[in-house]
Amino acid sequence: MANHKSAIKRAKQSEARRMRNRMRKSRMKTAIRKLEEAIRNNAVDEAVERLREATSIIAKTASKGTIHRNTASRKISRLTRKVNGLKAAQSA
Repeated sequence: MANHKSAIKRAKQSEARRMRNRMRKSRMKTAIRKLEEAIRNNAVDEAVERLREATSIIAKTASKGTIHRNTASRKISRLTRKVNGLKAAQSA
């Protein structure tokens, strides 16, 4: 454990940030999991709604600096492609 006053403060700040980042990442992963479940169940309307929610959560997670913006873009792109593929398969 830290001994200096500044090091103690830094440790507290780091712990608070770690918990905040962990919460954001967990929320993001849950949204992605729910979307992928909707895709597996071939529920187009639900998948579109879940994609909207997941996109928002992923973008917010990136804007807060928890994940890199390119990582967020990649995740959003891949999920969008999956949903669009599902829509195309349903209409065909």
